[in-house]
Amino acid sequence: MTSIEQLERDVWPDPGQEATSLVRRCVELRRKPLAEFTVGDLRIMLGQEIGVPALLPLALQVLLRDPFAEGDYYPGDLLANVLRLPESAWSGLRAERERLRSVLTELVAGRPFSDPDLEPLELDRDLHDAVVRFLGR
Repeated sequence: MTSIEQLERDVWPDPGQEATSLVRRCVELRRKPLAEFTVGDLRIMLGQEIGVPALLPLALQVLLRDPFAEGDYYPGDLLANVLRLPESAWSGLRAERERLRSVLTELVAGRPFSDPDLEPLELDRDLHDAVVRFLGR
């Protein structure tokens, strides 16, 4: 199974005990098979902008099914990190970006996007602002 380390052909050294837990976790995740990544793993790595070309398509698969997918902190934390990525991260993902744009347009409009019997979820102000900025790009 392929990892970010294998895809990038760049082996990072073990960070040592003096490194922060985040640094140690990122090095560990670079070695983890992509097929085993959780929503939380995607959130961490995309938040640090590590392995973006490999991980953004995986994150988009998750977000297109559930924009509020939660990676350990709060509903929508994966979306928040994806929306913070620089414009260059979207190179080659035009169709996926447009599908996400469509889903987010419905979110901002306050309509449920899957089950018509569900009440629309309220977005936290920072996430709402990030969605609006993304839609304005």
